[in-house]
Amino acid sequence: MKRNHTMMQFFEWHVAADGQHWKRLAQMAPELKAAGIDSVWVPPVTKAISPEDTGYGVYDLYDLGEFDQKGTIRTKYGTKQELIDAIAECLRNGIAVYVDLVMNHKAGADETEVFEVIEVDPNNRNKEISAPFEIEGWTKFTFPGRGDTYSSFKWNHTHFNGTDFDAKGGRNGVFRINGENKNWNQNVDDEFGNYDYLMFANIDYSQQEVRREMLEWGKWLVDTLQCSGYRLDAIKHINHEFIKEFAAEMTKKRGEDFYIVGEFWNSNLEACREFLNTVDYQIDLFDVSLHYKLYAAALGGRDFDLTHIFDDTLVQTHPGNAVTFVDNHDSQPHEALESWVGDWFKQSAYALILLRRDGYPVVFYGDYYGIGGPAPVEGKKEAIDPLLYARCHKAYGEQDDYFDHPNTIGWVRRGIEEVEGSGCAVVISNGDNGEKRMFLGEERAGEVWVDFTHNRRESVTIGKDGWAVFPVNGGSVSVWALPDEAEEKPAAQDLDDAEKITKDSSGKKTR
Repeated sequence: MKRNHTMMQFFEWHVAADGQHWKRLAQMAPELKAAGIDSVWVPPVTKAISPEDTGYGVYDLYDLGEFDQKGTIRTKYGTKQELIDAIAECLRNGIAVYVDLVMNHKAGADETEVFEVIEVDPNNRNKEISAPFEIEGWTKFTFPGRGDTYSSFKWNHTHFNGTDFDAKGGRNGVFRINGENKNWNQNVDDEFGNYDYLMFANIDYSQQEVRREMLEWGKWLVDTLQCSGYRLDAIKHINHEFIKEFAAEMTKKRGEDFYIVGEFWNSNLEACREFLNTVDYQIDLFDVSLHYKLYAAALGGRDFDLTHIFDDTLVQTHPGNAVTFVDNHDSQPHEALESWVGDWFKQSAYALILLRRDGYPVVFYGDYYGIGGPAPVEGKKEAIDPLLYARCHKAYGEQDDYFDHPNTIGWVRRGIEEVEGSGCAVVISNGDNGEKRMFLGEERAGEVWVDFTHNRRESVTIGKDGWAVFPVNGGSVSVWALPDEAEEKPAAQDLDDAEKITKDSSGKKTR
């Protein structure tokens, strides 16, 4: 049988720019596996505009830390060989590796060009605010350090449809590149009228040679790294038809088990549904709606009605395509989409994504190991580890919800025969001390359960009728389950393998 799978986002925005991150991943692979992590999402692996850049200011897609470009051979995270070695070490430990792809834009061009543009309103990109005029833009990419190795494709302004800086005038703006059949792509998010343009030199996916080059690069990258899947960055800004084509080509290249998840940062479920329809449900999406629910719950305290925590979320409506998360590098403090789930609710939030039947949960590196930078945040490994252990060993079987009180909710997982000692009862409070009477089954009568979070020290005995009352501290979570020898020192038992996706007889994705 398939064990529960759990992903870790193996970076945060301020991870040390010391070129050692790939080495850290290789060294920590056994530890991650033991904790219950069996897939990692790693940051962009391609050469960026500087050695300190997180990788989202992407310069050369074919330079994985191999060529002397932008003042460095390595990337922020290490060299190409260190990356390949880290992925191989993860796979040896049964950990799948998903590589972050930045395909929306390019930055740090090698030369400027003069070309015609029309300036548009940043708040309505369909509104022109100038007549056509010439600018000097950073749009020519010749890759002098790499030359024609791996690809001879050179980028120029005809391959982009927008940029944000006029070197001639020395000013910023949103400049749509003018030309025959040149415009914003239409199959994108409609925020700001048309959200094709995000930053830097915006890749124009209406150009066939651009699509061909990006598809070839995607195939080259997976062959080079032997990774298990991709995380696609900023896909609401990219022609959705190209994302559909890209996913189909990668699956054709690597097989049905190649996993793809996209960052479609839109909490509107209808928009998510339309996107999934467009791409034929070939990829999963991060559940942005649930993230904002968890954020609202943390802000609202006892005024937030926990019975509605999953209303209008992707995991509720599209459980087979939902990747659930509490926080990430963009939502962490002082970053672009700051919406940080407060400390008091963090463990409860992780229980909500790790211990339920639906969704593919992600543990954020910053939550687990801490955040660096100007406003450091301590890691919560000790609070998350018991939940990872419970997910790996206990959270199986039929799920019954007891969402019947605005401040105290609970659910049970009945357990399965294939996982000895499995089954659990979870109770969360955002108000006062509470309790929840829940049914586990008459076959459980007499079992004595303990709280794996150690937030409660007493034990609970399941009654003859299969019911028991499970307590929880105010503003806290408790995870009740049958104790076992490993309970006092959690260490996840070996999971199946790095394969993430199977399909049941109906064709629905399962994990």
